[in-house]
Amino acid sequence: MSADLLHQHRGEERCRAELRAQNLAIFRGENPEKLVITDGKVPSAGNIPVEVIQHGKQYLAAVPEYGPRLEQAWAAGQRKWLALSSGSKLSTATKSGHYIYVDKPDVAVQAIERVTAQAARQAHGE
Repeated sequence: MSADLLHQHRGEERCRAELRAQNLAIFRGENPEKLVITDGKVPSAGNIPVEVIQHGKQYLAAVPEYGPRLEQAWAAGQRKWLALSSGSKLSTATKSGHYIYVDKPDVAVQAIERVTAQAARQAHGE
């Protein structure tokens, strides 16, 4: 492995480790980023394009105390997002864990491109 690739790989690993550490802190009841999370009702989005991407690899499978429950909660949340628009679609990043934009950024970019293209077609009456 070249020095550049090794440096890039180590940077990606540090990023994943940092994201996981932040997530675990939140699960412990900490809020390191001082996020404000509101859980109000979201109205219908009509038929605007929405693509929900689910991860294909089980996340936190090694933590049976809450890993499976978290997977169920995410699936329920994804169903709620899908229900917001009649123009919604569910796709799966089969080779990705929870952080799809880190593990498989191409999957996230392709979904954004699909959604924006569909929105543009709708805006032009196609």
